[in-house]
Amino acid sequence: MSSISYKDKDDLSEVPIKIVRELKKVVVGKNDLIESLLVALLSEGHVLIEGYPGTAKTLLAKSLARTIRGEYKRIQFTPDVLPTDVTGYYVYTIHGESIFRPGPVFANIVVADELNRATPRTQAALLEAMQERQVTIDGIVHKLPYPFMIIATQIPLTLGTGIYPLAEVQVDRFMLRIWSDYPDPREEVEILKKIDYIEELPIEAVTTTDEIAHLIRIIKQTVYVDDNILNYIMNIISYLRSHEYVLLGPSPRASIALYKAARAYAFLKNRDYVIPDDVKRFAKEVLIHRIKLKPEAELEGARVEDIVDEALKKIEPPKP
Repeated sequence: MSSISYKDKDDLSEVPIKIVRELKKVVVGKNDLIESLLVALLSEGHVLIEGYPGTAKTLLAKSLARTIRGEYKRIQFTPDVLPTDVTGYYVYTIHGESIFRPGPVFANIVVADELNRATPRTQAALLEAMQERQVTIDGIVHKLPYPFMIIATQIPLTLGTGIYPLAEVQVDRFMLRIWSDYPDPREEVEILKKIDYIEELPIEAVTTTDEIAHLIRIIKQTVYVDDNILNYIMNIISYLRSHEYVLLGPSPRASIALYKAARAYAFLKNRDYVIPDDVKRFAKEVLIHRIKLKPEAELEGARVEDIVDEALKKIEPPKP
C-alpha cells in the first residue's frame, strides 16, 4: 500500500463538507442520517435503514451517488424477485456463446428497497456482494465497482404481513442500522415550500469515485487509533456478549465496524486520532441490530437499546 502525503489529505479534506452541502439542498433535517451514510461510505460499509415509507431514504441514496459521480441502481424487493434479478445472469446464443447481463447490484450505490419483502433465497444473493464485493455466477467471479455500498431499507415488522425477517448472517453484514423517522412539523412545512425544487434534484457532483477511494486510503493511513481505544471497544463488546439477557452477542464484525466508524468519524471532525466519544457516537448504530435477547428477557420487557446504554455507562472510557 502506497503512503499518503499530508498534501493529499489537505487536498481532499473538504470533500465530505461539499457532499453534505449538496445533500442538504434536497434533504431537510436528518443530519445524523446524512453523517452516518457518509461515515459508512468512507468505511467501506453498508447501511440498513428502518423506517416508514416516504422518509427520504431513496432520495438520500440517489443524491449521494450523484455527488460522487457514481452509478446508482435501485432494486424494489418483492416476494417474486429472484436472485438473478439482483446479480445478473448469462444468456447463451444458438452458437454456444455466453453473454453476461449484469444485474442492478453492479453499481457504486445500490438501494435495496424493502429488502425484508424478498424471500430468504433472494436476500442471500447479496451476501457475497456485501462481504467480498463480487458475485459468482455459473462459477465465474465478477468484481463489483469500487467504492461499493448497499443502502437497504426494511419495513418495521409491526407493519403487516408479507415480511421475511433478515437472517442474522445478513444483518451482521450491515455496518450500521439507522432509524429514519417522520420529519417534525416545521421540517415538513419546509419540505412543502421547496418540494418543486427538491423534485428537480439539483445535486451537483463535487468529487469522483476515484477521489472517494483515495479518501478511504487516507483515513486508513493517517487516523491514529490508540490501543486504549481498541481495548475500550473490546470491553464494550465483551460486556454485551456476557450480559445475562443476551442470547446472541455482537460478532467480530461488530468490533471491526465500530473501529472503522469511529475512525472515519474522527476524520470528519478534522482530527487525526480517535477519542472515546467517536466510539460512543456509533455504538448503537453498530451494535443494536447484532444483538439477540433471550426470550425470557424479552418477556420481561428488556430492550437491546437499554442494554447498550448500560454498557456505555458501566464501561469506563480511557483517560486522555
